[in-house]
Amino acid sequence: MMDLLGIPVPVLMGQLLIGLINGAFYAVLSLGLALIFGLLNIVNFAHGALYMVGAFVAFLLLDILGIGYWPALVLSPIIVGIFGMLIERFMLRRIADLDHLYGLLLTFGLALLLEGLFRQVYGVAGETYAIPESLQGGYNLGFMFLPAYRAWVLAASIVVCAATWYLIEMTRLGATMRAAVENADLVRAFGVNVPLLVTLTYGLGVGLAAFAGVLAAPIYSVNPLMGSNIIIVVFAIVVIGGLGSIKGAIISGFLLGLCEGLTRVFYAEASNIIIFVVMAIVLIVRPAGLFGKAA
Repeated sequence: MMDLLGIPVPVLMGQLLIGLINGAFYAVLSLGLALIFGLLNIVNFAHGALYMVGAFVAFLLLDILGIGYWPALVLSPIIVGIFGMLIERFMLRRIADLDHLYGLLLTFGLALLLEGLFRQVYGVAGETYAIPESLQGGYNLGFMFLPAYRAWVLAASIVVCAATWYLIEMTRLGATMRAAVENADLVRAFGVNVPLLVTLTYGLGVGLAAFAGVLAAPIYSVNPLMGSNIIIVVFAIVVIGGLGSIKGAIISGFLLGLCEGLTRVFYAEASNIIIFVVMAIVLIVRPAGLFGKAA
């Protein structure tokens, strides 16, 4: 097999695939985080914990009720989304008129609570979640072997990101959501239930986190620390893309996953910090982020 820049092609393509898969998770998680911040102006530190809860809901549906992967892929985001709506309705709404720091502290505390609860019950070793039979095996591309499940994760992430972008940017409902952010009183005057719209938006954002959690369950072990291990990276990606930018979150998620994969090939020691290096450079050159709007 030929080398490319001194690196065997299978090794290079394999790392790019891993980076792209990581980028798929980054994109979906960043999208939910950007949606909540952009439309609700809430810094949702519980996002990583709700990603973890999504994976555990899929695991519990299988372990207790025997509900397999495909139904769980639908049910888990709905269950976690409803849980998120309850959080917004009975917790976040009570501090909506206070400084944003209160929301950050509340969601951070909620993340610690959820993580501690699952750690107490399941420990930190993690639980396995099998790949569904229909997605086992893979495809021989000649220069590398592509696992079928990882191909599915990539395709599903792209479809979900594109559908969410279309909903927010191109539909009447999305326009109403954006208008409610700009002038809630005016939108309310047209008969729109703005509090309900806010609750549904938060539910959609955390539902995306749960969807990513179900996708991640067969690849990574389902454990209470999976959210805390990724949330700081996701926040960095949201900052790079531009706080509140839907397009920025999606594009930055995939690109920085690839960047991480390439770094692992040429200088593995820097792969864990490359995203933060990129964030520092972007903030110096463009403080609002790549797709963000200057205040």
